[in-house]
Amino acid sequence: MGTLIHNYHLTPSSTFLIPTKKLCFSDFRLKHQLSFCNRIQIKMSALPHQNPGICHQKVVIENKHGENLVGVLHETGSKDVVILCHGFQSSKESNTITNLASALEKEGISAFRFDFAGNGKESEGSFQYGNYRREADDLHSVIQHFHGNNRVTRAILGHSKGGNVVLLYASKYHDVYRVINVCGRYNTVEGVEERLGKGFLQKVKENGFIDVKSKTGEVLYCVTEESLMDRLNTNMHEACQQIDEDCKVLTIHGSDDPIVRVEEALEFAKAVPNHKLHIIEGADHRFSKHQDELISNVLSFIK
Repeated sequence: MGTLIHNYHLTPSSTFLIPTKKLCFSDFRLKHQLSFCNRIQIKMSALPHQNPGICHQKVVIENKHGENLVGVLHETGSKDVVILCHGFQSSKESNTITNLASALEKEGISAFRFDFAGNGKESEGSFQYGNYRREADDLHSVIQHFHGNNRVTRAILGHSKGGNVVLLYASKYHDVYRVINVCGRYNTVEGVEERLGKGFLQKVKENGFIDVKSKTGEVLYCVTEESLMDRLNTNMHEACQQIDEDCKVLTIHGSDDPIVRVEEALEFAKAVPNHKLHIIEGADHRFSKHQDELISNVLSFIK
């Protein structure tokens, strides 16, 4: 099967019309798919608050494991692009990620938000509990794609687990010089017992996996021993110390984050060589009532 892409036209009222055409790339090699795919646009009519040159493009990028990663490029025509990474069990459609992309777009800065392998509704691959470094490699595939299209990655931003991913990326690849960690977790051991229950290590070693269930008993996801150990063995302190001094890192955290304690942000401030810390008073993990302040700090750092 090839990659099927719809080309939509939107009216000023943002109402979808019938797709103008369908393109199937089953007869082309992937590198040709990517070249064409980068041109397929969701064309928008100019709205009062929009630059007429802005459009949204669906882009498909193959990772090193042969899986297709699907994302949306907020194209403003800028050579620079900011890449946005979602958190655990989230997607490119999360409010925080989409709001940041829209804010960058309004400033004339292109932004790309995508789903890691096994996440969201479009990217290929299977969901895994750990995958920290594998997701950093997914991010590398994305950055290489834009580099191959003569684009410059101006910054990478990650929310929650995505914050860990962008820091791990900076510690390994050393080719991006602005990194934004939003509510990342410094101590990856913390939070595991809350999700998996007491005695989780013994359970996973005995059974090979743990099913994480909802309050109604529905299985939400399966944690394998391999994926659990991937998380437990991810050493953020060691990774942070491997980030180049000329790479500027901003950590933003909410003082009232109930999922990742604000104290973890203080540890990043100690470990990263070139680091700026901003605590948003009263903000929770998703910045539910503090999106404007989050966006303001991100834009100030990037610009």
